[in-house]
Amino acid sequence: MGVGLGTQKRDAGLRFASAVRRLRAMQSHEVMREVLKKTSAKQIAADMNLSLSLIYKWAEPIEEGSGASSPLERVGQLLRITGDVRLAQWVCERADGFYIRNPHNLPATQRLIPATNDIVQEFADMLATIAQASADNTISKEEAKTIRRRWEDLKGVTEGFVKAAETGTYGPVKSGE
Repeated sequence: MGVGLGTQKRDAGLRFASAVRRLRAMQSHEVMREVLKKTSAKQIAADMNLSLSLIYKWAEPIEEGSGASSPLERVGQLLRITGDVRLAQWVCERADGFYIRNPHNLPATQRLIPATNDIVQEFADMLATIAQASADNTISKEEAKTIRRRWEDLKGVTEGFVKAAETGTYGPVKSGE
């Protein structure tokens, strides 16, 4: 007898969540070590006009007094120093992706239906913004910026929902609630 689709989806979800946790816990040198398993250090060195030994140095733990901090460490330093998420957004855009800040201060218990309604409302607001902007069959730069802001809001609310689900916020309702 085969494994049900629900079980397959759950297992795939658990594997993905596990991979995400491992990635979050990785240090910059560990990320570089993983990258070098699939990308030639020689090619990176040649394309960046750097020494091969420097590329390998980035895949080693950082030592006190070492002058060879990796580009990943430098980006991390810039983020800590400036607190400006545009740096992360820029990096994500270069990877053909987008940055969403992890939600903080999630309520300890939150009802599932109102949280779901929040996502639906954000989506409706985004669609209304798009409809309004496209009513004249063109979208101006300002309208595009407004659409982008609504889209970012929707992604943020959705990420908050997913994060809360992952942390068990939407667990079984206890009697009396």
